[in-house]
Amino acid sequence: MFSSEGTAIIGADVVIRRCRTVAWEEHLYETQHIINGRAVPSEPQAYFERRAPVTDSVVTRAAAARAGDARGAATAAAAAFVGWAERPAAERVALLARAADIMQARCEEIVAIAADEIGSAPNWVRFNVGLAAGMLRQTADLAAALGHEERLGETAILRRRPAGVVLGIAPWNAAVTLATRAVAAPLACGNTVVLKGSELCPKTHEWVAAAINSAGLPAGVLNYITNAPDHAEEVVEALVAHPAVRRVNFTGSTRVGREIAVRAARHLKPCLLELSGKGTLIVLSDADLDRAAEAAAHGSFFNQGQICMSTERVIVEDAVADGFVTRLKARTEALGGAASLGALISPAAAVRLRAMIEDALAKGAELVTGGALSGGGLQPTVLDRIAPGMRLYSEEAFGPVCGVIRVGDREEALAIANDTDFGLVASVFSRDEAAAEAMLRQIETGIGHVNGSTVFDDPTMPFGGVKASGYGRFGGTEALHEFTECQLIAIHPAATASGTQ
Repeated sequence: MFSSEGTAIIGADVVIRRCRTVAWEEHLYETQHIINGRAVPSEPQAYFERRAPVTDSVVTRAAAARAGDARGAATAAAAAFVGWAERPAAERVALLARAADIMQARCEEIVAIAADEIGSAPNWVRFNVGLAAGMLRQTADLAAALGHEERLGETAILRRRPAGVVLGIAPWNAAVTLATRAVAAPLACGNTVVLKGSELCPKTHEWVAAAINSAGLPAGVLNYITNAPDHAEEVVEALVAHPAVRRVNFTGSTRVGREIAVRAARHLKPCLLELSGKGTLIVLSDADLDRAAEAAAHGSFFNQGQICMSTERVIVEDAVADGFVTRLKARTEALGGAASLGALISPAAAVRLRAMIEDALAKGAELVTGGALSGGGLQPTVLDRIAPGMRLYSEEAFGPVCGVIRVGDREEALAIANDTDFGLVASVFSRDEAAAEAMLRQIETGIGHVNGSTVFDDPTMPFGGVKASGYGRFGGTEALHEFTECQLIAIHPAATASGTQ
């Protein structure tokens, strides 16, 4: 329901605000902050516009937080912390499981919102909702671990307890999944949360926060704010500096992740960073080429390649390179073009990708297929004979561009796989699974797959990278180490009466 001022109360129903206004350009959605269980405007009231990536029309009018709003959200989370932390872990995860049910029941709402706001294809959004629901339900594994106290000998106990308020900063590209991931484990562990949504999908992220709140979370346990792009630095600084905030998790680019890490270090706040990637798929000479080509096409082009795990480099042994490229071309052209894969996040992204393609072609790469702009996206693009010195060799493309690198043998393949600043995910294709696993053990990456796509996420497993792809791990029981404090309790024998005299 709404008050006379238009303030929505986050209760049993997810609030979807569709509106028309004469004061602003016509738009579909309006968002507010969620602070202490209520949807509230910024103070003073201020808004920013999110424009659709394809049509450039205004799609969302979103509340624009400043430092005061950020501090208010953190203060609300701090006030709710003790009650939430003392609640049995089983009750916390039961509420999160209910939130998973709500998300899945209302999936088509967010399919429409994300299509309008981010240009996401329906199958990608449904995939996101399924993953998000799995993340919320997987927190049941944490409940059992949280209840375990380890005895160290006869006189010491090792236990874990909630850290406090957690700041989660989520990106736009897998909006439902990654906003959920930013809050699910922290909440299950007994922390309260402030979720800072992306200015590129404020309505999508508001939907996530409202859906989880509507499962029955007490007021202040999960708070949500958004900010205009020009005020991001101010808002993040206010949140990180707030004394109640004890943990920070951020998913996004390496460039911004470095800035977050510096701010967190200044305030001695531990942070979990899942940053840029340049997914590598290695095709050895004994690989099943059809299976490898299918995985490469899936990994490179799903969601217009706008996934941190996307396959951007395919390293292929010369002996099978021609046959593999032929198969990859056929798989790519069978995808149906850009329209079925969603839109790029902005026209600027298309311009950047075209520049990277032109750079590679000018330096000797060969265009196998794709490369044309179409319907707000880029036709899935395969480039052969990528080599050092080309931007596509070293920079994260974050778009539907797959570069094939030909190598003479396995040793060269391994050297090229490690010749990158990034280390999120790699995959090796070979009929000799033991040999593929042995190669993965030598690749500097947080995640590895044998005969599988680089785009794979299982909420029960740790997720994160090394090198410029960040540090720390989401997923599985590894989250306990990120979002709880370790406490050692040593019990010393009491002094006797005579010993105190």
